[in-house]
Amino acid sequence: MSPHLWRAGLSGLAIALIPLSQSPAHEIVGNRFFPATIGIDDPGVNDEMSLPTADSFKTGDVPPVRQRDVSTEFSKRITEDFAVSFGSTYTFLSPTDPTAPGANGFQNLDTTFKYRVFRDPVHEFVMSVGVSVEWGGTGSEDVGAETFNHYTPNLYFGKGLGDLPDTLSWIRPVAITGQVGYSIPEKNFTQTFGVDPDTGNPTVDTQFHPRVLNWGATIQYSMPYLKSAVIDLGLPEFINHMIPLVEATMQTPVANTITSGTMTTGTINPGVIWVGNTFQIAVEALIPINRQSGTNVGVIAQLHLYLDDIDPRGIGKPIFGGPVQPASPFARN
Repeated sequence: MSPHLWRAGLSGLAIALIPLSQSPAHEIVGNRFFPATIGIDDPGVNDEMSLPTADSFKTGDVPPVRQRDVSTEFSKRITEDFAVSFGSTYTFLSPTDPTAPGANGFQNLDTTFKYRVFRDPVHEFVMSVGVSVEWGGTGSEDVGAETFNHYTPNLYFGKGLGDLPDTLSWIRPVAITGQVGYSIPEKNFTQTFGVDPDTGNPTVDTQFHPRVLNWGATIQYSMPYLKSAVIDLGLPEFINHMIPLVEATMQTPVANTITSGTMTTGTINPGVIWVGNTFQIAVEALIPINRQSGTNVGVIAQLHLYLDDIDPRGIGKPIFGGPVQPASPFARN
């Protein structure tokens, strides 16, 4: 594979399969505990860390490339409703073509500024807004890290169904979360100047950088909520700590594309979260929605630490005032 095709494939991969956001958190709204989710960020603002998140999948390049990522995230509340998070990812690329060279290195650093604008405990609803910045030039071009910034305004929301009537009590443990973002590259295009080896004439290669709509959602069924707020079925405690879920993470180029049509790429991620007192463990499959999104089912896993529970009066407390994050009898039994 030529260096030009290699970079083009990695650029497409960045659109296709990198998660919408890597600044996870958890949130308690009334009786509802919104866990940290891997594919999209949940609507909460808290002090937490993911250490590590690891994934493995084959890309949609031709020929495909086996990609493995190991990342970490740290989120810190500045006030009770405002947090800043920082993320870093190290990528390993292994071509399936034995004649093609592999590569590894850091992706660009990410920073997310997030503010919770609304929380309704009665109806288990929460909404936040934020801006994510990918800092160009902080990663390795060998693994697709670009040299310019990307800015992504985001909207996050979560809604628990605990306010349903008694006749629908079995659906009360269900919650839905979502995220919508619009990724704006700092540069609309990049031009590479060269010389045609046959004619000696100067050449210009223009690569357009599309604006991309990142969108996704989760649907969750909380076993802790079922036991505490609906009915105790006498299940083993290991089961009572589980939250089965399905995530969807999608990316649609909407502007500055080189063709009139657009191709939505992404994955559907069924999995489960196990919630402890100070941490959670999540494992999900990565199922590509089309050939451009990937060529096999991948896997992603995460260990997530609740700093606001580990040290509620130290690193888990907002820097400027605000109450300590309240515990919930429905969150982590």
